[in-house]
Amino acid sequence: MGLTRQYLRYGPAALFGLLGSARGSAAFVPLRGERARCVAVPACEHVLVWDTRKGEKVLILKGLKQEVSYLCPSPDGLHLAVGYEDGSIRIFSLLSGEATITFNGHKAAVTALRYDHLGGRLVSGSKDTDVIVWDVINESGLYRLKGHKDAVTQVLFLKEKNLLVTSGKDTLVKWWDLDTQHCFKTLVGHRTEVWGMALISEEKRLITGSADSELRVWDITYIQEVKDPDEPESKKNKGSSPAAEENTEEDETLELDESPEERLVKCSKAGSIMREGRDRVVSLATDRTGKILACHGTDAVLEVFSVLSEEEIQKKLEKKMKKAKKKNKQNLEEEPERSVELSLQEEIQRVTNIRASSKIKSFDLVLSPKGELKIVLLLQNNTIETYNLNLSAQVPQAVRASRITMGGHRSDVRTLAFSSDNIAILSAAAESVKIWNRSTLQCIRTMDCEYALCSLFVPGDRQVIVGTKTGKLQLYELASGSLTETLDAHDGAVWSIALSPDQRGFVTGGADKCVKFWEFELVKDESSVQKRLSVKHVRVLQLDEDVLCVRYSPNQKLLAVSLLDCTVKIFYIDTLKFFLSLYGHKLPVLCMDISYDGALIATGSADRNVKIWGLDFGDCHRSLFAHDDSVMYLQFVAKSHLFFTAGKDSKIKQWDADKFEHIQTLEGHHREVWCLALSPNGDYVVSASHDKSLRLWERTREPLILEEEREMQREAEYEESVAKEEQPVVAGETQGETGLAGKKTIETIKAAEQIMEAIELYREEMAKLMEHKAICKAAGKEVPFPVNPILRAYGNITPSAYVLEVFKKVKSSELEEALLVLPFSYVPDLLRLFNEYIQLGSEVELLCRALLFLLKIHFGQITSNHMLVSVIENLKQTTISRVSDARDVLGFNMAGLQFLKREIEAKDEVMFFADATDRFEEKKRKRKKKEKMILAVH
Repeated sequence: MGLTRQYLRYGPAALFGLLGSARGSAAFVPLRGERARCVAVPACEHVLVWDTRKGEKVLILKGLKQEVSYLCPSPDGLHLAVGYEDGSIRIFSLLSGEATITFNGHKAAVTALRYDHLGGRLVSGSKDTDVIVWDVINESGLYRLKGHKDAVTQVLFLKEKNLLVTSGKDTLVKWWDLDTQHCFKTLVGHRTEVWGMALISEEKRLITGSADSELRVWDITYIQEVKDPDEPESKKNKGSSPAAEENTEEDETLELDESPEERLVKCSKAGSIMREGRDRVVSLATDRTGKILACHGTDAVLEVFSVLSEEEIQKKLEKKMKKAKKKNKQNLEEEPERSVELSLQEEIQRVTNIRASSKIKSFDLVLSPKGELKIVLLLQNNTIETYNLNLSAQVPQAVRASRITMGGHRSDVRTLAFSSDNIAILSAAAESVKIWNRSTLQCIRTMDCEYALCSLFVPGDRQVIVGTKTGKLQLYELASGSLTETLDAHDGAVWSIALSPDQRGFVTGGADKCVKFWEFELVKDESSVQKRLSVKHVRVLQLDEDVLCVRYSPNQKLLAVSLLDCTVKIFYIDTLKFFLSLYGHKLPVLCMDISYDGALIATGSADRNVKIWGLDFGDCHRSLFAHDDSVMYLQFVAKSHLFFTAGKDSKIKQWDADKFEHIQTLEGHHREVWCLALSPNGDYVVSASHDKSLRLWERTREPLILEEEREMQREAEYEESVAKEEQPVVAGETQGETGLAGKKTIETIKAAEQIMEAIELYREEMAKLMEHKAICKAAGKEVPFPVNPILRAYGNITPSAYVLEVFKKVKSSELEEALLVLPFSYVPDLLRLFNEYIQLGSEVELLCRALLFLLKIHFGQITSNHMLVSVIENLKQTTISRVSDARDVLGFNMAGLQFLKREIEAKDEVMFFADATDRFEEKKRKRKKKEKMILAVH
């Protein structure tokens, strides 16, 4: 095999132009010492933390490949749980910005995440209809709850009871008892999907939002709290033994409702509150205190409600009673008490509506102790807005506190261009043109424009020209950031613009079936002394079809024009005579480019193919199936026959036009890629997508070998197929409401393989040791024993210690799944080793967890194996003694901590009182001074 041609790899350099993706959720995070200053928003696969006051990025939590679908900050504000489109969950530390824990359990996008009030457990809901409860401290999954028939929309922990409430698109709200891990109640009062849910009034009320304008309110009654109203407490308990008491309570519960589901919670509809929006609820949430409730639909209005507390309700009731008593003074017989009660609308009052500048995608609220409500809105048009709402005002009005818009476009970027010095990047969308500095990724200029479709930098990089959907050419001066001229170029959209190789002019093609030639000229305005750049129309080429793309050949002899009739026509530039027709695409050619030497023309079409043609005879060299959807943009790399294509399948691909090889795929965008631009030196590629992001790709010095690339692709495909395989089944287990939290991934398989390799090494080493002992005995002296290089690398440890090291390296969240795929032949050795380790008292907690799981899944085989009876007996004794030792240590430590806490509290109280007396003395002194001054004045 001869030398293969080497290519240089392009790699991702940056993501910019995106403030927040509309798919995920926004959340306040307490950075910089304030709870309502920094906000975390999803940005494709990353999470950006913005300082809303300064409008700058504080932190980037870097993701892998998948798009972020949900965010949830932990109660202590130190961590952020991030759910992704592929069902994985990563927990980031907000102090370091690193991902500390990864959970893999869901097969589809994570749609809901919630911590419990202590932050020890995390519950996740997904599009795969499962709900999984995770142990954050132990970094492992606890269990999977199955019951919903469609995507889960919201999950809520109850603070007081160990209960969970989940809602789904299957119109159901389910109540789960986490002690027994089963669904004990299902609310079926909704006709349509339940899109949002929130708990208010100290978890005594549940509010659900669905596809109509009603917010349904449900009263929650915890059965233990229900007492017989006719019988006083003291009488009931007199002379009854505790056992009898329990019996009566049990009977009472059964009397309340015969069905056993009603034993924990009783849920009845209290009524409904009407929203002003007519469409579905997109999100519904309360602030952390539960005093404020807010929701929004698919429009730009956020509706804010205030929930009255118990005291406020009492005060209102008293006022009502007084009024009722006044009214009923005439009729003394009537008792006013019966008729007085607050309506639901009075208990949950509408505060105000906040109208944002665009459709709201998600929001978060924080109520400050002073009574000011801070709201952050993530909008559909790549904007973040914050509002302040003073609730103590007579008529609360929302005031917009800040708006982050600078770093991105409001709509999709349709055209990109690089300046000739490779430093500036132009991006233009439906509302503005922005100029970016490539090295700092800062937006240097923003200029208003009409709907832009194509653009170029004028030679000299001081002006730019933008072609619009309305057929205008807009000329901008970059130094002043002003629009200097607007020309009506075409009667339809200006689809394409190309600079002439001699740089004296350019050509445009439009939907009015014309190709127009333009030249740059300097004109003098009457008002100013200096001349300014303008353009004049020189020639026109009339055609029979709409023009989609135009390109010059580098020697400026030929002009290629792609038409709506799926052909590309080549004309001589000097005479505008027809030269060639490139016919073969089944759908219109949307993009094309001519190589630097004028030998090749590559065309990309809506039929998903790229064709490479010779420009001398118009012969098709090769047709390549390039993308899974329309090819949107194509451009050659400077001074080479390599070219890039961008497709609606969200991929960017590099090709070799000489060997007709696919070189590499740049994956990163999550939606259609509309356009790309290559820097004149070929070192950078910038691309724009429907996901509102701009991405910069850089040519690295790393060589790319095609065979290796193909191998990596095959490996990636295999890893993907492993995850899609059937999950391993535990023998004798039936499908119920609960299941294992984890799922089989390539990581769990690798972990199982590492355990297997470690056990095999242990077996080999033990056999060698036996042999060595026999040799020593025969020789009658000590013979040197060769140490395994792996064990030497670990510091000359014993084979059994090496197995423990490997075991400790398995991620806590992947342990169960790794043991599940471990063949039974390795289990006996593992059990013997576990016995050895537990006797030594090392890693008792981890080993007991693994041991109990192995016993659960291989119960039948272990109990029927006589060889293991003694091992299990030994394990039973050692584990019980070691676990009780560990419990004693924990108990002792807890007692010590409690003692220290009490000591500190006692000290603090003393300090506090000392502080208070000092303050009192200070006040006294001031008062005396004042009195003296008054006396002196008199």
